Amino acid sequence: MALDHDLVGVASEPVERSWRADDVILYALGVGAGSQDPTDELAFTTENTAGVELRVLPTFAVLAAQARTGRKLGDFDPAKLVHAEQAFELHAPLPVDGRVQVVSTVTGIADKGSGALVTTENTAADAETGKPLVTARSGAFIRGEGGFGRSGSGSDPWTLPEREPDAQVRYPTRPEQALVYRLSGDRNPLHADPAFAARGGFDRPILHGLCTYGFTGRALLHALCGSDPDRFDAMSGRFSRPVLPGDELVVSIWRDEPGTALFRTATADGRVVIDRGRVRFH
Repeated sequence: MALDHDLVGVASEPVERSWRADDVILYALGVGAGSQDPTDELAFTTENTAGVELRVLPTFAVLAAQARTGRKLGDFDPAKLVHAEQAFELHAPLPVDGRVQVVSTVTGIADKGSGALVTTENTAADAETGKPLVTARSGAFIRGEGGFGRSGSGSDPWTLPEREPDAQVRYPTRPEQALVYRLSGDRNPLHADPAFAARGGFDRPILHGLCTYGFTGRALLHALCGSDPDRFDAMSGRFSRPVLPGDELVVSIWRDEPGTALFRTATADGRVVIDRGRVRFH
């Protein structure tokens, strides 16, 4: 059996995860903060600038809620796995120095024909107080592991507004972007090793989906929240195509009901790379 379907619905034992100021700064640099102007976004890239308090980018929440549980999804070629979707909700502002207990649960394994979609929910609670900090939900698509005949639930409705975006933010990525981002913990060779990337069907190493997600989160933070991470509540999106390091990203934003917006991220040539995006803020 390639995938372990008995994992569905079974929560892991709590795993402790911690981070320090250097970790949040390295993450910010990995998702492009300050790359266009080193004197910009200093609240996320430095800890000793006069009059500037170090803050944590909201999308760091996904990393804060990650932890190695020791459980394997099954026996399959890891080069066939790609990140398919990601969401998170913040229950409190992220601290610069944090320590949490993370519990992970596989919430579903759905047959998508050409592969399987494995969905997971992770909860991170403050290790001292037990108060919830982050709930993160993700999906991984594993090519070649479908055909077992159990489909998942339908997708939430999402319709692209029939008007021009209310805001649009353009960010270039750098050729070495994946090599910097991997230092935040995702050492998957798909993003650095050309031979491994070829096994996954790619001509060259691709950018981490969560790196593209972090670039997108920066755009939403600055466009909708006045650059204040305390106003950022939740974000979700589906990865639709890979990004190559060096691609320019274009984040289009449509305001929806009060405190919510829809977004879509594309490359400069129009290829959509994150679709069905939603963000909640105050």
